[in-house]
Amino acid sequence: MKNSKLLTDSAPLVVGTGLVALDVVLADDSRVPARQWAGGTCGNVLLALRYLGWESAPIARFREGHAANRILDDLRRWGASTDFITVADDGSTPVIVQRIGRTPSGEPYHTFSWRCPGCGNRLPGYRPVLASVAHHLAAEIGTPRVFFFDRVSRGALTLARVAAARGAAIVFEPSGVGHPALFREAWEIAHVVKYSHERLQELPAEVEVINGVLIQIETLGRDGLRYRSRLPACKTRGWQRLEALSSEDIKDTAGAGDWCTAGIVHELLREGANGLGAVNDAGLGEAIRYGQALATWNCAFEGARGGMYKVEKEDFERQVERILRGADSMIAPVTSEQASTPNASDCVCPACETFGAPRINMSRSGVRV
Repeated sequence: MKNSKLLTDSAPLVVGTGLVALDVVLADDSRVPARQWAGGTCGNVLLALRYLGWESAPIARFREGHAANRILDDLRRWGASTDFITVADDGSTPVIVQRIGRTPSGEPYHTFSWRCPGCGNRLPGYRPVLASVAHHLAAEIGTPRVFFFDRVSRGALTLARVAAARGAAIVFEPSGVGHPALFREAWEIAHVVKYSHERLQELPAEVEVINGVLIQIETLGRDGLRYRSRLPACKTRGWQRLEALSSEDIKDTAGAGDWCTAGIVHELLREGANGLGAVNDAGLGEAIRYGQALATWNCAFEGARGGMYKVEKEDFERQVERILRGADSMIAPVTSEQASTPNASDCVCPACETFGAPRINMSRSGVRV
């Protein structure tokens, strides 16, 4: 294991594990080449936080090949650490095919598929960090301010407990229950739980009586979100509702929830778990509103993190401020897309050559544990 370069006092560190995938984004317009970006819930949240100035270190378990190399290249391009990513025969590099377009009425749509659009075979899926590896990693991750995870596994819970003991705020963003016992354990560990009503409509009854979660957030799509807290400085205890922010610039809603999470983490958790003690009702509401503004901003671009490739940081901050002020449109300059999109001929399906290129024996990347 390499010595991490992230353990500095200059910026807060977020460590996370869960779905880090290769997004293959296909547009209805055949003239637009396929775009390939690091994605997945965990990947998007950690890279969005990197864009906001955090040090970021995902933990993932990949298999050798083009997909793993593309993800690693994208992570390094943004300055995220790849020290805690393994590339080995027992790993898997998730690939998600996403199609972007508009309905006949002009409404944008975004579909997700785990199958190759050429041969129909199922694309590689997610494999969690092994519990045995997590024990070794626990000595390497230092003292993150935040530990993020979106899939329950024994390895993820081991890392979350270690991070919590070192003062990290634990953020859990489940897309489903998965293993009920592990889900309950994750709920007990977490300081912040955020989930989509669309994906997790009914929580297990037993978690409602667990008092450990300090902030619970349920997103409601176009209807905004609702939240409740047990923060000591907050007087309100019931559900609070925030309507969605409006924008005329919606091109794609993929990744909006991930940007919302990143914004909330950025505003609330820079001091780790200890900083939550001073958060009052106004501060909590403002942080969640900032997360909503980032979600709205992201919807003006194609792809879950498309804006990162088009907008300089100074313009990003001005655009988000306009959204928070209620401006109808961001109306701010953007840069031309930076040279990060690979040629559409790069093959990502192990079973075929969908994108036209012969399979290449890629060199090893990442670090073995």
